Amino acid sequence: MYPPQRGGIRSTMIHDLVPLHFPDWVHRRTQRMHGAKYAHAARACDVIVVNSRFTADDVVETLAVDRDRIHVAYPGVDSAFTPDGSRAEGEYLLAVGTLEPRKNLANAIAAAQQLGVELRVVGPRGWGGVEAEGRGVTWLGYPSDDELPALYRGATAFVYPSRFEGFGIPVLEAMACGTPCVVSSHPSLDEAAGDAAVRADPDDVDAIAAAVDRARGERGELVPLGLEHARRFTWIENGRAHLAAWEAAR
Repeated sequence: MYPPQRGGIRSTMIHDLVPLHFPDWVHRRTQRMHGAKYAHAARACDVIVVNSRFTADDVVETLAVDRDRIHVAYPGVDSAFTPDGSRAEGEYLLAVGTLEPRKNLANAIAAAQQLGVELRVVGPRGWGGVEAEGRGVTWLGYPSDDELPALYRGATAFVYPSRFEGFGIPVLEAMACGTPCVVSSHPSLDEAAGDAAVRADPDDVDAIAAAVDRARGERGELVPLGLEHARRFTWIENGRAHLAAWEAAR
């Protein structure tokens, strides 16, 4: 959030309201910091930029912000995430995300174990006692910018059973790399998934496993849909949306 200049615009970005809805899922420091930010934004900001329509609606309902102060600026996909390039070797599923409760890693692990396939997990250590461990689980920490696209490309499917998101950009990254995606059926992921992913109840391990089987079997159909969907999200459009939001508030 930036201090106002004379005749200027107060603007901030809200990615999600997880600290308000699910305080047990975030670090205590995050809860304290964002709680104060949300209250100040609702009271003082001329423009609140969000990363999805879902978050826009949530901000209106939860923070009682007028809808005309809220503007959606979808995130973009970096140019490194393409179907062309090196691929990690082996047969494996891929999960990407900080090791934290709402990412629901335990159910991704259980589904992979049910299928008897390796699950490679990318993401930094987080909080809440979440660990990437167990039979068939390989935790890779946070790979380099060159390694991550290769991991997406090499996966037989990408698994993202998150219970709540502001948007869910790893879904787009996987699609842009030509990987079929299994994505939580929670509505916070509708915009990231579009019509290009197999959706599954994040709390149903059997459903996640069945969705992985379907995604691998329908790879030929899902990959083109995912590539087309991911192409709609660019950082140029993100910048234009920010500029349009600020212009509207002048």
